[in-house]
Amino acid sequence: MADLPDWPERYQSDLTDAEFDTLAVRAGQMRSPEGEHGEAIFPTSSYVFSSAAEAAATFGGDRDGNVYSRYTNPTVRTFEERLAALEGGEACAATASGMAAIYALCIAHLQAGDHMICSRAVFGSTTVLLEKFLRKFNVDITYVDLLDLSAWQNAVQENTKLLFLESPSNPLTEVADLRAISEIAKSAGALFAVDNCFCTPAAQLPLALGADLVVHSATKYIDGQGRCLGGAVIGSHELIEPVIGVLRSAGPTMSPFNAWVFLKGLETLSLRMKAHSENALALAEWLANHPKVAKVNYCGLPDHPQYELAKSQQRLFGGVLSFEVKGGREEAWKVVDATRMISITANLGDTKTTITHPGTTTHGRLSDEQRDEAGISQALLRVSVGLESVEDIKRDLARGLDAL
Repeated sequence: MADLPDWPERYQSDLTDAEFDTLAVRAGQMRSPEGEHGEAIFPTSSYVFSSAAEAAATFGGDRDGNVYSRYTNPTVRTFEERLAALEGGEACAATASGMAAIYALCIAHLQAGDHMICSRAVFGSTTVLLEKFLRKFNVDITYVDLLDLSAWQNAVQENTKLLFLESPSNPLTEVADLRAISEIAKSAGALFAVDNCFCTPAAQLPLALGADLVVHSATKYIDGQGRCLGGAVIGSHELIEPVIGVLRSAGPTMSPFNAWVFLKGLETLSLRMKAHSENALALAEWLANHPKVAKVNYCGLPDHPQYELAKSQQRLFGGVLSFEVKGGREEAWKVVDATRMISITANLGDTKTTITHPGTTTHGRLSDEQRDEAGISQALLRVSVGLESVEDIKRDLARGLDAL
């Protein structure tokens, strides 16, 4: 075996007072004596010890170290520390998917007899998770209008333990007043969790706006190229520790390879989110002036109802918009089917532009009443604006719109 060099302190990056873009590239990495420049992947299920005593001390928590990759993994830990640094949180728990993150958060912080308040304007699968599974364990759930602060306040009960929302919402891009809802949660002695998938920390920092926990589907913008599934929950050490406990016991943890891919995504997150936002604004302005479009939902448009609020909470407006064609499902499907470049898929946050019909895909498992309450009409289409030339994106959408 070759002799490894000593491990000088200069192997590591000094990130004291480092800014966001620097943290996105370097935070969390601890180089080994091999001196690797890029982050290493540790595709191992278990770890060895020098003695039975060392193994016992590590398993017992008396000694720091890795035990099993369902518990800890160096590559996953690097991702967790980097994302926590970007969100301004103390700790992060990486999960196998965004839905696993929401599941772990709820299981960790709710028990039978508790009550939670959730926005109606959440991802369809989130509603299914809460209704089909969480209710089985006698957790009561009240759904409210994302924008109605009085509805949030009036929904509070003595046993309310969690308030949960997305902002901007999927797919209508409604923007919640995070500071105001945070105050409602604090007055109730409840936790406030925000799904920050649409914005990412490059555009919005919910913890700084009063949230206790932040949830991500890393599958989306954090990866940025539609390659891997993953999720994360970020918050204080005290609030993340129970989430980690769920992951260790139930097992929906992130794989080392996926963590490594997400690390590469974080390195370009700031640049990509700026470019996504620029393209999305240009496309939203074009759609707003198209004669076959009835309505455009994008919080970067000055006539968006929460435009000023979005400007005060977000550094960028994001890359997702939705719009309603004049007509119904038939007309909306014609626009989708006429595209020749844009990808017809329900994923978002990709460098490639995607389009989907929420009423029959992302929100297809909801009842008609639930879709109506969430504002999901059959004329609605959602576009995740990619990094192609915006003129090419317009040209592709025009194939269907101009033909209606």
